[in-house]
Amino acid sequence: MAESDRSEGLAGRYFDAAIDLLRQVRDAEGDRITAAGRLIADTVAAGGRVFSFGAGHSSLPAQDTVYRAGGLAIMNLLSVPGVVGVDVRPATLGSALERVDGLAGAVLDTSPLERGDVLVIISLSGRNALPVEMAINARALGIRVIGLTSVAYAGATKSRHSSGTYLKDHCDIVLDSRIPVGDAELTLPGIEAPFAPASTVVTSAIMQAVVATAAGTLAERGVQPPLLRSGNVDGGHEWNGRVMREYADRIFYRH
Repeated sequence: MAESDRSEGLAGRYFDAAIDLLRQVRDAEGDRITAAGRLIADTVAAGGRVFSFGAGHSSLPAQDTVYRAGGLAIMNLLSVPGVVGVDVRPATLGSALERVDGLAGAVLDTSPLERGDVLVIISLSGRNALPVEMAINARALGIRVIGLTSVAYAGATKSRHSSGTYLKDHCDIVLDSRIPVGDAELTLPGIEAPFAPASTVVTSAIMQAVVATAAGTLAERGVQPPLLRSGNVDGGHEWNGRVMREYADRIFYRH
């Protein structure tokens, strides 16, 4: 097989794997995704706030819902310096900080989150101290927690939290991304490690499905969902300015 044929075949295999995972999530997690969207709608209708958090690459789906055209204006990022993304140097520091006991408590104590708010915590493995403690401490403060994780890790890895528990054990709603342990969909003779992760594709799709459900639920209840429009279409900036003024007390990414 020519080199170009091998490359094209890998692209197709990756798309097939991602599509298969999306179908699994759609069919198996649909009810829980609906419940998560309704919880966010309940919170918005009651005047509450919504935040999302992820560390490392798990921060990407969290960020994807914040200040996003077609998304809810009231989605906020709970930022933890050094762990949100790979811009910290060295990048390995972020992974180390995920294992630091006590960091989550300090973050929540200085965050705008209040009783009755919703926090979406994204962690592929759900095994590190930071997401586990974030969920434990948030619920102790009366914050509702939606956890987005791969439940398979709990059966194949050891928790890095002192309790021996995982993110999935401390959530009001658990959304299972169904990502296989190791997060790599492809193998090929001659390549020693599996490759081509799909967790960002699948987890981002789940987050957008939850937000879409929240918007639709609000509309069903007669509440106009605070959606943002693209700033690259005529009138988009004016629309967004009005929405942000109306919900200014629940939007924190402008401060």
